[in-house]
Amino acid sequence: MDKNALFHKFVAFTNTVHEVTHEMTKDIKSAAITPVQYSILEYLAVSQPVTLSQISDCLHMSMPNTSRELKKLSEKNLCEKFADASDRRKQYIRLSMEGQAMMNEAFKRIETRFLQRIQKTSEEELGEIERALDVLQSKVFYTDKSY
Repeated sequence: MDKNALFHKFVAFTNTVHEVTHEMTKDIKSAAITPVQYSILEYLAVSQPVTLSQISDCLHMSMPNTSRELKKLSEKNLCEKFADASDRRKQYIRLSMEGQAMMNEAFKRIETRFLQRIQKTSEEELGEIERALDVLQSKVFYTDKSY
């Protein structure tokens, strides 16, 4: 196996993932929030509860900018902070009920676009896609940073 060639395929693949993600999510966010705020809400929707530093790290934002955007989202009742039960100094962020409702609606619209993309895919191919996603998730896109 030529690992250099595999790496170049990986780079091309991740670029395509970004392009398709953009295509599937454009015009999804509410006019009441910015693209950065949508990214935060999307991250919260799939990873909550999280800390301020986790959001900052994942979205490549400075801690002050992340804090400022979270304050705006909190003022719009889309997310909320809460203290860790075992360590009251540690703060977590999660979607509020309104934020969860907003993201559920966004994900429904994204799912519709996804289903349109795969509508002509056979059951066998869908199984292959599912297995490929499982392998990518467990071997490449895992979040353990001790590699």
